[in-house]
Amino acid sequence: MTRWSRRSVVDADIAAMLPTEAGERLLAATREATGRWLVGSDRALYAPRDGGWHRIPWEQIDQATWDRESEALVVVEIADFGQPQPRYEFAVAEPGQLLELVRERVTASVLLTRHVPMPGSQGLQVMARRAPVAGGEVDWSVRLAESLDPSDPDVVRTVEQALADAKAELGV
Repeated sequence: MTRWSRRSVVDADIAAMLPTEAGERLLAATREATGRWLVGSDRALYAPRDGGWHRIPWEQIDQATWDRESEALVVVEIADFGQPQPRYEFAVAEPGQLLELVRERVTASVLLTRHVPMPGSQGLQVMARRAPVAGGEVDWSVRLAESLDPSDPDVVRTVEQALADAKAELGV
């Protein structure tokens, strides 16, 4: 586990604009090509949006990737079952410690991941996550293969059974 610096990761004026929670610590930051900041704390990723900030708790990030060639940091947020997942792309030439923080915190939020096969498709994935700090509630999500219809009764039954099995496995 990385030991994060105690020095300020962004200027005080940027830190003051972030909608942080009491006791939240800023741990890493980098600038987009446009000059806007991306900031990571012990609890969430803060991304610029519509002149303000979008707070994405670590347990709500489904995927985050950085492509060195395109210099793009892509963050995909978890969505409600059957809804499209919000996707954000940031032009970041050098993510520095922020990429390491994203990987560490998203991974730390995962309690369980189960693949469930479905005939004629790649199946679905059930995930249980919890905030990597403060030991909050378990958040459950399901990722369907693109070929699956979330309104199909067979898919709904399989999802319900997969969630029940996963909850029993975790004892929640």
